[in-house]
Amino acid sequence: MAESTSPSKLFSVEGMVVVITGGATGIGLKITKAFALNGAAKVYVLGRRQAKLDEAVKLSPSNITPIICDVTDKSSLLAAAAQIKQETGHINLLCCNSGVMPDSIPVKPSEVPVSEYAAAALQVSDGWDLAFATNSTSIALTSFAFLELLSAGNEKRNAPGRDSQILVTSSIAGYLRVPGSNMAYGASKAAATHMVKHLSGTLTPYSIRVNAIAPGLFESELASGLIGGLGVDGDPTRERSVSKGIIPAGRVGREGDVVGTVLYMASEAGSYLNGAINVIDGGRIGQLQGTY
Repeated sequence: MAESTSPSKLFSVEGMVVVITGGATGIGLKITKAFALNGAAKVYVLGRRQAKLDEAVKLSPSNITPIICDVTDKSSLLAAAAQIKQETGHINLLCCNSGVMPDSIPVKPSEVPVSEYAAAALQVSDGWDLAFATNSTSIALTSFAFLELLSAGNEKRNAPGRDSQILVTSSIAGYLRVPGSNMAYGASKAAATHMVKHLSGTLTPYSIRVNAIAPGLFESELASGLIGGLGVDGDPTRERSVSKGIIPAGRVGREGDVVGTVLYMASEAGSYLNGAINVIDGGRIGQLQGTY
């Protein structure tokens, strides 16, 4: 069979029905733009803050639909899925993007006695529950809530050349073990990455693929503190704004870095991916202590 090598066909997301959790801010908003502005038939943006959802809709009112949803609540997820089932009957892509950064332990072992470090760590221990509920457990809950709609997308065949897919936003933090970094966040993202691997094998009987992106530093509410700590004067996305010893690309991530990667993974060009983790970090992971 003759295959097309035309970029306009290979990377097309026209006609797709997409669900994006946390799609009104940060990296999620960049993902929303990738589909809403490039021909997706419907983009459902799920989030907890109505004001942020309303702002996202302004990008493309004709194909973005906002839904208030808490990804840590099964009933909320099922209600969102029921609404989408009634309106479209299927989806082609589920982007599990919601995430939180809990409070870090405010002291370092090298600076305080062990008793003070232990007490400080326990003071922020609720962050572990929050991190895992939002950054990892919610991936499973969201995936299961939308499985039938993803399966219906395969039957609909409105996205030629590819099976339905779950696309997870993980993080390079799941690969790092830098002393003093946010342990709860990193562990929850490591769990997210492993869940992608596990689900990608589990869901093969239903022809539903599972992949992930693992971003480094991108401008967002979640990463604002980290980017602020780089000491950049002005726009951190401009060339040579960041030391190459911190990020070899010399800058933090741009919108196009996310959009280009996601369009590849969601389109026919990425149809052979399953269980893949695409790191998009400008080389930062190579400058830090990684997992063994």
